[in-house]
Amino acid sequence: MAEEAKAKGNAAFSAGDFPTAIRHFSEAINLAPTNHVLYSNRSAAYASINKYSEALTDAKKTVELKPDWSKGYSRLGAAHLGLAHYDDAVSAYKKGLEYDPNNEALKSGLADAQASASRSRAGPPPPGNNLFGDAFSGPEMWAKLTADPSTRAYLQQPDFVKMMQEIQKNPSNLNLYLKDQRVMQALGVLLNLKFRTPTSEDTEMPESSPSPSSPPERKRAAESEPVKVPEPEPEPEPMELTEEEREKKERKAQAVSEKELGNAAYKKKDFDTAIAHYTKAMELDDEDISYLMNRAATYLEMGQYEDCIKDCDKAVERGRELRSDFKMIAKALTRKGSALVKMAKTSKDYEPAIESFQKALTEHRNPDTLKKLNDAEKAKKELEQQEYFDPKVADEEREKGNEYFKQQKYPEAIKHYTESLKRNPKDPRAYSNRAACYTKLGALPEGLKDAEKCIELDPTFSKGYNRKGAVQFFMKEYDKALETYQEGLKHDPSNQELLDGVKRCVEQINKASRGDLTPDELKERQAKGMQDPEIQNILQDPVMRQVLIDFQENPKAAQEHTKNPMVMNKIQKLVSAGIVQIR
Repeated sequence: MAEEAKAKGNAAFSAGDFPTAIRHFSEAINLAPTNHVLYSNRSAAYASINKYSEALTDAKKTVELKPDWSKGYSRLGAAHLGLAHYDDAVSAYKKGLEYDPNNEALKSGLADAQASASRSRAGPPPPGNNLFGDAFSGPEMWAKLTADPSTRAYLQQPDFVKMMQEIQKNPSNLNLYLKDQRVMQALGVLLNLKFRTPTSEDTEMPESSPSPSSPPERKRAAESEPVKVPEPEPEPEPMELTEEEREKKERKAQAVSEKELGNAAYKKKDFDTAIAHYTKAMELDDEDISYLMNRAATYLEMGQYEDCIKDCDKAVERGRELRSDFKMIAKALTRKGSALVKMAKTSKDYEPAIESFQKALTEHRNPDTLKKLNDAEKAKKELEQQEYFDPKVADEEREKGNEYFKQQKYPEAIKHYTESLKRNPKDPRAYSNRAACYTKLGALPEGLKDAEKCIELDPTFSKGYNRKGAVQFFMKEYDKALETYQEGLKHDPSNQELLDGVKRCVEQINKASRGDLTPDELKERQAKGMQDPEIQNILQDPVMRQVLIDFQENPKAAQEHTKNPMVMNKIQKLVSAGIVQIR
């Protein structure tokens, strides 16, 4: 449950919904309060909405739980930096670098902290401060870029992070990177300006691309009298495109058109036509991996899993070359895993699928991918059990266990009984024998569990009842043991072991009824009885409370109670538990 809450928090964080991320991380912390990663994640979420005091508290907890984890000091430094505790931030980053000297995030944070500390000591900046310098200074820059959906993905790209670090160190370096559209988009976010940038469509399955919207009509305002309208500023003439640029633009438009035709064919389940259109779109424009992804989705529907896998691999390779959104890379890896699952016939066949899902989660922690991973791991485990199934080997292992049991080598016997159950988990005899071993070793809860499993597999198997009754007897639950033995006798009335068990239980119960227990025995039995949920329910029952009062104060009413089998059965349980004594 903690992992599920954590996954939801990660998803919300990736989507920029930091309050929701904080809520999910808090739920996970309540379930797993010693998990340092959860505090680290919540600290990052708090810092993203400038709640640096809360971020600092979580960062300190992270370092307390995991003192040798470098990321904890990165969180601690960021929180101190946000609170303008520059010297503390420097100390935190330096401490983290002691554990991870090559960590770029810590190095960058240290540089920011040292620069901020220097500016703080130097006093306020002179008039005419550089606007761009302010935009790129301090931890606020990274928080703004993380919070904005249009720049968040860039932070996963090392070359972009390096450029931003260079600009942060010296804002004049901005001139070196103005041609990079990502830097321009980041500048717009930092200056609260809107720059239009092209985005590739992230398509889960073939779907329609939005058609270009027509410009809104200009409406003439109603005039009550002539008003002199100033002359509008002349609009700049559009820049003339080169022949090569014009051709490229046309090819991209044709590619989008082919994709739409492919999507329409996909929805009609005309997969061959869809494949043809997606292939044509790829030939026209090889800078958009969504065409590859759509074709892979079509191959998956067609059952051509190897072709799907090839397209997914191409999409990952080409996507990395183009620095595509990490979510698209994750989607390609997930789709590849789905195809591998479809092809799996043995437990080993699931291994590459599981690996593909795990790689996808390192790119983007998507709940759907996580579910596919869990399902694949579960299917692999079930197939392993089926492949391991061998009743003949199971019988051989059980016989080996029997030999060790006769030699009173119970741990060795348990080992062979366990192997027998792996080979044939439906054999009640192995559960019965292992329950006997556990009982001999005093591992009563394990013995009880095996005995109950034995009865579940074969309700007519008398040894199962004998094993369960013996465990309950040794646990001094005599009334429960008596019920177990009696239930076994319904299936095997002449079974001597069950009859002897009944006799032993009756002797112990009568011993309590006669008041023959020593003070220590009585005290022990009462303490054990009070922990039994069934005894607690009887004592809390208002009817039974009145019955017990009648037995003490109203003999006539008590006489009537003795005629009720259900009431006497409950009284017998209280007697057996040492709670009530009948003189």
